[in-house]
Amino acid sequence: MTQAQKRRLGRGLAALIGDDVAEETVVADVRSLKHVPIEMIRPNPLNPRKHFAEEDLETLAKSLREKGLLQPIVVRPSDGGTYEIVAGERRWRAAQRASIHDVPVLVRDLDDRETLEIALIENVQRADLNPLEEARAYKQLIDQYNYTQQQLADSIGKSRSHIANTLRLQTLPESVLTLIESGTLSAGHARTLVATDSPQELAEKIIKLGMTVRQAEDLTRAATPKARKQAPEKDADTRAMEKSISEAIGLSVSLTQKGDGGQLLITFKDFDQLDDVFRRLTRPID
Repeated sequence: MTQAQKRRLGRGLAALIGDDVAEETVVADVRSLKHVPIEMIRPNPLNPRKHFAEEDLETLAKSLREKGLLQPIVVRPSDGGTYEIVAGERRWRAAQRASIHDVPVLVRDLDDRETLEIALIENVQRADLNPLEEARAYKQLIDQYNYTQQQLADSIGKSRSHIANTLRLQTLPESVLTLIESGTLSAGHARTLVATDSPQELAEKIIKLGMTVRQAEDLTRAATPKARKQAPEKDADTRAMEKSISEAIGLSVSLTQKGDGGQLLITFKDFDQLDDVFRRLTRPID
């Protein structure tokens, strides 16, 4: 990803509607602004936001009936002369409830990646996504468009640790994910459950007792089995194998043998090192 792309994404929706950009870009955006029938607009399946609270939609619809739709919906051209929403689906839904027939739109030519990026940035900056919607959007950008976690963090203005912690929520069982999605369990509480053996049971206890995140951390720490006793000293062959593997991949490794099998532990200092070893392990064999 180029620095220009990162700067564009970091500005978020402002970059779409002409804030802090060159005068010729503003003029081009004004020419792209038009009113179109609301039935000619459709939602975008790439939008990471899937849930829209009924109460919020009704409140916005009431405001639109009184004042109209003042902020344009950002769209891109679609099939048959229709338009697909890039940013502003909540306003579009509320406008339908308010019986508004024509809405202002800003038409932009964007590919799927840019559309997903902008929708994610807009929703994250406005805190519109629940934690799972956010996690799924991060995963889609990483899986489909080869982002590293650090690149994604730089693009949307979040820390790398926030990206990593949000992604880890998806490893929880479906029963716990449902609690997160409904708002019954916060993302902070849920993160304490990721490394536990009984996340559903602990989640129910956290909710029942109304625990703070700190209390949940203490609960899960107490429920996590203590580390086993120190393993016996490794023989010379094992240490030599560890050294060879470490030199081959450039990272610290630990080899533990158990009968005919065993465990190989690779230690990395940052996610760039992890990305490097991942590329090595998944490199096609000639």
